[in-house]
Amino acid sequence: MTSDEQRLWQQVGDDEVIYDGWLKIHRRTYRLPDGRTAEWDMHAGGPTVAVLALTPEGRLVMVRQFRPGPDRVVLTLPGGMIDPGETPEAAGERELREETGYAAGSVELVVSAIANASPYHRHVVIARGCVPRHDLALDDFEDCEPVVMDVASVRSELRAGRMTGSEQAYLALDHAGLL
Repeated sequence: MTSDEQRLWQQVGDDEVIYDGWLKIHRRTYRLPDGRTAEWDMHAGGPTVAVLALTPEGRLVMVRQFRPGPDRVVLTLPGGMIDPGETPEAAGERELREETGYAAGSVELVVSAIANASPYHRHVVIARGCVPRHDLALDDFEDCEPVVMDVASVRSELRAGRMTGSEQAYLALDHAGLL
């Protein structure tokens, strides 16, 4: 049986930027255990955070917005990019405020998930005691509509495959004991 250590690929040289637009893509060269080399395209945008926002009544603060990948308006958890020097918790509070106008009583980092084609983590935080306190502060190309839903409705949307960020949503619901 081959050990995990024997299966590791070794990076050869530095990453090459092959696209630097809305998404940043790097190409990384690896030497495989059998000596061959392979190129791998990596999403290099940076770490992200998704927020499971719970109101005092136990409802979820979600966002409806257009997403270019599915080319339609979808339901998702609030979230986005983590700024340099920002913790996942602080980024989660900021993204919640900007995209929904809600403020949290507490924010807890519950998991930092890995991706297969990115060196960056996708963090999940749970925000509790969320109440509306602010105006939305959207980026130039954001069109977020905050929606407050019961847990059963969000679980139904997830099961139907109609949400983006479903991995983070399932992780968040699991950590909150809401699956």
